Amino acid sequence: MAREPDVSSPSLTDVLGGRTGALDAGVPAVAFVTGWGIAGAAGWADGVLWGAGAAFAAGVVLAVVRLARGRRPAAVVLGLLGVVAASLVVIYTGRAADFFLIQIASNVASALFWVTSIAVRWPLLGVIVGFVLGQRTRWRADPDLMRGYSRASWVWVAQYLVRLAIFIPLYRADQVIALGIARALTWVPVVACIALSWPVMRTALPEDHPGIRYPRARSGGNAHDR
Repeated sequence: MAREPDVSSPSLTDVLGGRTGALDAGVPAVAFVTGWGIAGAAGWADGVLWGAGAAFAAGVVLAVVRLARGRRPAAVVLGLLGVVAASLVVIYTGRAADFFLIQIASNVASALFWVTSIAVRWPLLGVIVGFVLGQRTRWRADPDLMRGYSRASWVWVAQYLVRLAIFIPLYRADQVIALGIARALTWVPVVACIALSWPVMRTALPEDHPGIRYPRARSGGNAHDR
């Protein structure tokens, strides 16, 4: 069985991270549902405005916390822009469930992007891990890693399909609270993907492969993904 890199090297789990980012991403959605629900219970007009305001406030606080943690400013800004965009959509339509419309669209786009990356032999998992480890594209010269990243990338495709299978029916049924709960729990499939990525990838690696940190080129012949 292929071994993962030694303890002094980052594992695939270390590279991909834990559930913190996914938990953070659900905070504005929870704030929106809370603000919208309180406004509705209190009989206040324009509940979506209260919800959007709560989401924006949560997004700003989250951005400050992320910057304090040392996150890249560009990533923080993009996250905040996503909250602003979702708030503008729901204010424009006046339908509370539309706060999650951009999230649904992004899941569709992400699933298609991951599938395309596999089809063109640039599996996105390999691109991400290679970038984080400073390997650039050296992993593509290793047919075992190429095959492994392709297989493991399908795990991430499945994650987005599971999300859509949950979000779309709730959205069509206008189940705002359930959408908020589902959004808050998106860390669950993320953690599952991170946990499954290495075992799935390992099925493509020979017993003597040194692991993700050490790509190696196979001499002679053409290797193809299986």
